[in-house]
Amino acid sequence: MATSMPGLFTGSARFMRSLETRPKPARITRNSSSSGRTPIPAFPKSKTQERGWRSWENKKGIRMKCPVCRSENADTAHFCAECGAPIRGHDPASKGFSPGPHDPPRPVVTETMATVQKELTTGSTFAGRYQVIEELGHGGMGRVYKIFDTKTKEKIALKLIKPEISSDGEAIERFDNELRLARRISHRNVCRMYDLGDDNGTHYITMEYVSGEDLKSVLRMMGQMSAGKTVYIARQISEGLAEAHRLGVVHRDLKPQNIMIDREGNVRIMDFGIARSLKMKGLTGAGVVIGTPEYMSPEQMEAKEADARSDIYSLGVILYEMVTGKLPFEGETFVAIALKQKTETPRNPMDLNPQLPGELERLILRCLERDREKRFQGVDAILEELDKVEKGVTTTEKVLPTVPSTSRQITVSFSPKKIVVPALIAIAVIAAGIGLWRLFLRRDAGPATGGKPSLAVLPFENRNPEGDSADLCRETMIGIYDKMTHLGMFDV
Repeated sequence: MATSMPGLFTGSARFMRSLETRPKPARITRNSSSSGRTPIPAFPKSKTQERGWRSWENKKGIRMKCPVCRSENADTAHFCAECGAPIRGHDPASKGFSPGPHDPPRPVVTETMATVQKELTTGSTFAGRYQVIEELGHGGMGRVYKIFDTKTKEKIALKLIKPEISSDGEAIERFDNELRLARRISHRNVCRMYDLGDDNGTHYITMEYVSGEDLKSVLRMMGQMSAGKTVYIARQISEGLAEAHRLGVVHRDLKPQNIMIDREGNVRIMDFGIARSLKMKGLTGAGVVIGTPEYMSPEQMEAKEADARSDIYSLGVILYEMVTGKLPFEGETFVAIALKQKTETPRNPMDLNPQLPGELERLILRCLERDREKRFQGVDAILEELDKVEKGVTTTEKVLPTVPSTSRQITVSFSPKKIVVPALIAIAVIAAGIGLWRLFLRRDAGPATGGKPSLAVLPFENRNPEGDSADLCRETMIGIYDKMTHLGMFDV
């Protein structure tokens, strides 16, 4: 043992001298050039060094903030674990840096990706041909606008793609390929996809404009739907899916937000081809989770390749929500929902809605089978089952009430009377109704019946010849509904 000690210390001395003579890497700074500091030198790369660096990263827990919800994710994550928004970890200051076995580790940096989303102003012209009418909304992929195409003389929808997606060349190439497939779908229940464009580095997608409300908004207003209305909508969704699947196109992100209902009650499926295009650079079919967790199939949650039966599962979730007003599986995180899918079975819809026909309940639960081999193997089989359910539904139930439009027309002149007068009338009607009801209660000395009177809030009819009061009608209806519900005197 005594003879080995000098050798041990000799080796340690050599190791210390090697550290003293080795060039020290510069610190990571936000603006290396402006501060006068030398950027980190690029050490020779090797697979061994790369594996060691990745191992160190995982141990130290470098995090990346989601640009949408600000939750922290692993540096290697491609999508946020909380909200599902696209996210890519990168550290520009350290590009090309792979430390050697004796190099000190680089500092831990929590990086927030710059996501400066371009916004279009009402009345402006975009890409030389699109006149902006209004913004319709925004989501995980970008902002959506209603625009007027001066070339085709039509109103269409335009979706701006977020910079973090637009900057990925492979993602844009996939968009182009997928939209080429989606354009083949020509069906009354599918929103037509048009083109992928580029205006000075800002990529966008044009598609058919559908005036109406998405199914999610309708569910918020109506709550549980009757069997008749559910079958009415489910049939149209299924027919649109059947045509897409026949052409080999799978949606992969079917949800109520992607289903539009126009003024006549016609249903359109939106955003075909978009979910698959969001696969991140360097990864293929398996290994990437794409979609909205609450509506995703178990195989998608496990990052397996989706097929037509994955859309059938998502349809089952939508139908479950329509007839019960609830989701089959809910959780605060992606992992919580996936765990419930694996370990729990959804509550029977008839427990939440006793008026539901047994045939419709069985259809929904079969769509929600954990094993895709046990689900309906095609949408045509679902349509056959819907035919059977429809026979037991009364004709009046099938009629879907007109959905107020959210669209607004741009006018040069503005008259306050167009908004103030109808609003005052609506307030007067509500006040009068409450006053009469209280007067009725004071005069009624009879015994209580034990139940509340029912009150139906019907959509307001927009009789303005210029057609610019649709928003007011919608908001007034929702306001009356909320007010009457909070009063607690009626079953609204």
